[in-house]
Amino acid sequence: MTSIEILNIIPVSERDRARIEAVDGNVRLTDAGGWFDGEIRETWPAYTANRYVAVDAEGQGSRAERDALLAGAEIIIGGWPFPLDLRARAQSLKWFHQRPAGASNLLRGDLWESDVMVTTSRGLGNTLAIAEYTIAGMFHFAKGLHRVAVDSARQAFDFRAYRAVQLAGKTVCVVGAGGIGQEVGRLAAALGMRVVGTRRTPGELPEGFSEMRGTDGLHDLLAESDFVAVCAHWTPETEKLIGTDAFAAMKDGAVVLNVARGEIIDEAALLDALEADKIRGAVLDVYVGEFEHAPDPKLWVDPRVLITPHTSGGSDVSQHRAIDLFCENLRLYIDGKPLLNVIDWARGY
Repeated sequence: MTSIEILNIIPVSERDRARIEAVDGNVRLTDAGGWFDGEIRETWPAYTANRYVAVDAEGQGSRAERDALLAGAEIIIGGWPFPLDLRARAQSLKWFHQRPAGASNLLRGDLWESDVMVTTSRGLGNTLAIAEYTIAGMFHFAKGLHRVAVDSARQAFDFRAYRAVQLAGKTVCVVGAGGIGQEVGRLAAALGMRVVGTRRTPGELPEGFSEMRGTDGLHDLLAESDFVAVCAHWTPETEKLIGTDAFAAMKDGAVVLNVARGEIIDEAALLDALEADKIRGAVLDVYVGEFEHAPDPKLWVDPRVLITPHTSGGSDVSQHRAIDLFCENLRLYIDGKPLLNVIDWARGY
């Protein structure tokens, strides 16, 4: 059997490198983590580059050397951001594995809808950390902690504004009960909450859930939910899924939490819902255009909106299993069997 040329274009630990090479004696892994930083700085929006690329990182090798690395790769392990013209330059590429979970990360480049097989780490990221963040967001508004900044600025307490509620006995609707959503549901149920949810194909009830519906049942669930946790993939089907009609269907005083992608919520409709006091507040770890610019100032200055810079997956304990999945898929690839977590371009994830 000829060698299998794998190119890694993001940093990989020595342990993970050894695990990949141990899958088969014919595997040849070339580590080019950081080599493309200069290109990314030049081709991606400055807002993206400034966040994800170190200030003094210029990459390594010449353009010709980087082209040669790409041209000889059969398999590439990548992350975010990535070379936008990857497909055009990697002419031998058969399989690209994206370490992050979100397929929508790839929309900007030429891999999207290409002939290359692309896999993601869907369901295998730091799902517990994201679920804990979601629960923390619920407590933030349930206990009136959003009032702290307002009172601190005024240096005076508005005691009656806190309006604390108990989470136990309340209902949370998980929109998109996949890997992250199921973990949110499990933790919420452990707190004594009633958990309902939606997913593309309802199937069996995951742990902690009392009801699961397709997207056509979303509005009915919103009407009875005190909290709405958005955990779905961003696809044409889910873009602005939480819009004017969804907010109108929501239970008065609900809290909306988004740990998926900003584009799933219609931000104009969100602002209208806040203006009308339809909802109690919103927790946004993502927002529309987050990789290109800062949040809408109207959202950022509203004390009823908690915005963080896509940090819900951060933790001192990593549970990310991207390399586990890659090694499992590499064995399947060598054996000529179907891979796991392959993006369906029509479905969008």
